[in-house]
Amino acid sequence: MPFLDLPDCVNARDLGGTPLPGGSTVRMRALLRSDNHDLLTEAGIDAVRELGVVRILDLRHGWEAGEFPSPFGDDEIYRNLPLLGVYPGFDPTAPDDYRPEVDHAPDRVAAAFTAFAEAPPGPVLVHCHAGRDRTGILTAILLAVAGAAREDIVADYADTDGAEAKTMQDLLDHFDRAHGGVAAYLVEAGVERRHLDTVRVRLTADLT
Repeated sequence: MPFLDLPDCVNARDLGGTPLPGGSTVRMRALLRSDNHDLLTEAGIDAVRELGVVRILDLRHGWEAGEFPSPFGDDEIYRNLPLLGVYPGFDPTAPDDYRPEVDHAPDRVAAAFTAFAEAPPGPVLVHCHAGRDRTGILTAILLAVAGAAREDIVADYADTDGAEAKTMQDLLDHFDRAHGGVAAYLVEAGVERRHLDTVRVRLTADLT
């Protein structure tokens, strides 16, 4: 996936070009991902503007957004939508495992997905703090709904510093085994089916 030059941002890339069924790909400048924006230089802020970003989905907790404020925090394009809560028994020293989290806070996952679907036409930039865990979960869900192959979803996740492919493989397996797939999980969580279709159209290069 093309990496984005957003000084001093890391893990910033465009998911455009990800293969989809039928020989299509994810549309360029439809889904962008990165880490937190509080360290962006003026050049980085200008670069985000020049990309034409119409919505920034900040998936961090409210306290994180307060302690490490986004330079876009007062902008109409910005939304703070904490993706996950901390489920009972959370152990920060344990290996990454997103399965309990997505089951503990499906309403938050649904809200973030719906916010992406309802964003104005144009690039949407998704981020959390490191641009790995919460960002990785939402981008994986969006790519899965668009029809991306599992290996491509896992490869994108593993492209992020500190990410282990097995973590994403386990999450996708969990969606299938416990919920009947990503789309079924989202509907169960409260996502409207029309928003699933909207996301497919937004992300697929040859659909309008």
